[in-house]
Amino acid sequence: MTEPEEYWDLEIKPAGSLFDLKLKDVWHYRDLLLLLVRRDFVSFYKQTVLGPLWFFVQPIITILVYNLIFSNLAGIKTDGIPGPLFYLAGTIMWNYFAECLTKTSTVFKDNSAMLGKVYFPRLIMPLSIVFSNLVKFGVQLILFIILLGYYLITDYPIAPNAYLLLFPLLIIIIAALGLGCGMIISAITTKYRDLSFVVSFGVPLLMYTTTVIYPLSEVIKKYSGYSWLIKFNPLTAIIETFRYGFFGQGSFSWELLLYSTFFTLVILFTGVVIFNKVEKTFVDTV
Repeated sequence: MTEPEEYWDLEIKPAGSLFDLKLKDVWHYRDLLLLLVRRDFVSFYKQTVLGPLWFFVQPIITILVYNLIFSNLAGIKTDGIPGPLFYLAGTIMWNYFAECLTKTSTVFKDNSAMLGKVYFPRLIMPLSIVFSNLVKFGVQLILFIILLGYYLITDYPIAPNAYLLLFPLLIIIIAALGLGCGMIISAITTKYRDLSFVVSFGVPLLMYTTTVIYPLSEVIKKYSGYSWLIKFNPLTAIIETFRYGFFGQGSFSWELLLYSTFFTLVILFTGVVIFNKVEKTFVDTV
């Protein structure tokens, strides 16, 4: 009598192709992804006085400070866009990128206990960070829409246009860019912990090389010799396109947007490949 053939629903192998991303496994573990997103969102405001209102408090305080320092004191023009609206648009886009990058960059270190004991597709962890921060971005976007509606009602000369249709694409690009950069850094920090300190103070400084607090037109006009540094920052085209679509004022370039898209695809591909390589052996070094 022959024994029945054994059936395994999961086979864990020690090695595989760098390009085997196990996307089928990621989909299979989608419930875990949703659970991690919920955990990150809930843990943010648990045992706090204001709770989810902190998602509003941070950008409100930020734009008030930016408007006072950069618009009123420094006299930096905002392309005819109201200061609070201009800074809020740049802030929520930058915050989403920065949160995706910084939290993904420490994903191995922060979750080493769980990753060393339980099997699941490791790509789930950085993806959960991107989606949980997308929830936070959505909450702050509501604040932005409310402020935009106020200026539209008061007949301020801003005019949303058809470039608003690019908004979903912009979110995908900025999420992919933060994810790719974060995975590259997370792979390196498994061996070189010093890099995490560089990220902690380097990312806030990186903001000043984007158009969060000033428009691209002002940089080209006053600092033409350094404008290339700002122009070819992949975040610049994303933020400028976001403002142009919602306000109808500012700078827009298909060439720069295509450049940002191509740059992001390269970074994301590189990040996923490196992450896929390191996640097989990170337990030995983290």
